[in-house]
Amino acid sequence: MESVRMLSTLGLMGAMRSLSLAFEARSGIRVEADFAPTLALLKRLRDGEAADLVILTREGLDEMLGEGRVVADGAADLARSYVGIAVRAGQAPPDIASEAALRKTLLAARSVAYSRLGASGVYFAQLIVRMGIAAEVNAKATIVEQGFTAERLVSDEADLAVQQISELKQVGGIEVVGPIPHDLQTPAVFSAGRMANAKHPEAAERLLRYLASPDVVPVLRQSGLEP
Repeated sequence: MESVRMLSTLGLMGAMRSLSLAFEARSGIRVEADFAPTLALLKRLRDGEAADLVILTREGLDEMLGEGRVVADGAADLARSYVGIAVRAGQAPPDIASEAALRKTLLAARSVAYSRLGASGVYFAQLIVRMGIAAEVNAKATIVEQGFTAERLVSDEADLAVQQISELKQVGGIEVVGPIPHDLQTPAVFSAGRMANAKHPEAAERLLRYLASPDVVPVLRQSGLEP
């Protein structure tokens, strides 16, 4: 069976697992997928790791286009994602509906788990600086190097987890409270492109066209993303 190697940002992991299977059934092309935060993927690509197709944040893809590593033709924005907050299942959902409520909730938490390398972590670190509560939140934060922050709720290391809603939804035993107020955030856009040195360019092109098609919209919505 022909295969295509895809490196994807963690934010699309949930959606890509089922979309890869659907594409495989439709095309007879197997998708070998590896998931990591965009910053980690950029480093791996610059270190020479081989891939046919990449899904990164729009900013990350633009860097790869600028360096000539990704082909501009056919590159596509796939989905938009908001950063949200989750609690352990069964815990009363805190109020995060306004900036004032969010500030109060973050300061009251025993610990807030957020990621160091993901787009959500970079955004959240800047947000708490803007809100003037960075020192207090970081003094008791649980910083996750890679992976899903909501796992720290299940292990009882943190009261709140911050990440893209699509990533929070990958963990069982938690509840997504909702997005951080939209007026406080710019959604992350996840974009796909074919690698200039792809070993399987035609398979990569077929996968890219499929992921940019209307067929995938219900799966994106189900995993907490907006097409």
